Amino acid sequence: MLDRDRFPRYHVGESLIPAFMRPMQELGITERMDARGFERKYGGTLVWGNAQVPWNFSFIEGGTHEYAYHTRRADMDSLILDRARELGAFIIEEATVKEPIETDGRVTGVRYTLRGTDGVHEARAKLVVDASGQARLLSRRYADITWHEELRNVAVWTYFDNCERLPGDEYTNILIEGLDEGWFWAIPIDKGTISVGYVTRSESANKDGQSLEALFKAEAAKSTKLKKMLAGANQSAGWRTARDWSYTSQSFNGNGWVCVGDSAAFVDPLFSTGVALATLAGSTLSRIIDQIIKHPEIEEQALKRYVTSYRGFFDEIRTFVERFYDRTKYKEFYHSLASEMVDPDRERTPSANFVQLISGLSGKHPMLTITLDDLIEDMDEAEPVVAKN
Repeated sequence: MLDRDRFPRYHVGESLIPAFMRPMQELGITERMDARGFERKYGGTLVWGNAQVPWNFSFIEGGTHEYAYHTRRADMDSLILDRARELGAFIIEEATVKEPIETDGRVTGVRYTLRGTDGVHEARAKLVVDASGQARLLSRRYADITWHEELRNVAVWTYFDNCERLPGDEYTNILIEGLDEGWFWAIPIDKGTISVGYVTRSESANKDGQSLEALFKAEAAKSTKLKKMLAGANQSAGWRTARDWSYTSQSFNGNGWVCVGDSAAFVDPLFSTGVALATLAGSTLSRIIDQIIKHPEIEEQALKRYVTSYRGFFDEIRTFVERFYDRTKYKEFYHSLASEMVDPDRERTPSANFVQLISGLSGKHPMLTITLDDLIEDMDEAEPVVAKN
């Protein structure tokens, strides 16, 4: 594995959802997460919709994992990296990938440089995985992307100490507070420190010529719950910004390569789904690659199954986020919308369906249950087509 950075390193995305817990259980690090003192996240508080009345959701209602975590990603990602090393992964940090290596039209590796050294190195593999996030090192080269116009947003965020926390059972909740032109997150990442960010449409951020920092302050003054939390707080870090333009790569794989995480698709951070989508897809892809190495003849069909399932998983989340952005509705509408998508037969309550969806479908999407038998069945179905052609 080649990584441009030296761990630990800063990364945004500090509030996790229950679907993230499944791959962490597979890695065997959930006890280490508790030992690190990560704040448990049992649900969320929303100020959202036409009534602007705060409402809560609890992960207990939605599935197999009753909590996730709020973390500093530098700590969380280092924990995962260290565990990968323990399990045998060969990891090279401070490595900058320059280009793919192609052999007879197939990607068979990459060329990279090491920080502080001269020369170009090569790494070769039977299959190359682009997990480079929004840098999209391979997918950018081999595939165009589709921008999702409804989710062309920008984000500005910082950190505060000495914040007032949400009361009672809401104490560890993430706060999501909607306003006319955007929304705020407030994430209690450790004792006394809260990550606070503002997300708005790109055109709204630029219309008055003011800086994103000034916009953040002006909009925070209009909030209700957030304003109360920040009343006696001190800003403890500088400002950070990011372009949150949701997109989907038009190809998730090609000859000798496949992508996962933000290199494949990125969705607005409203429900903190990005890390869970990436790690769930990574878990599934790792099992598929294991079978491809053992049975090279299944590669095309196996990756086709992965791509189809991954797109479906991503599109369900993206579609819900796009429709949830309509803040003219009431809580019951959002619950009903979730039921339409994940429980059309209405076997569960609308609120349970809502929680299951924003929990990352509680790890129950078909993408997560692909087996060797499925891949062999795909091959059997494809063989007559190949022969006919």
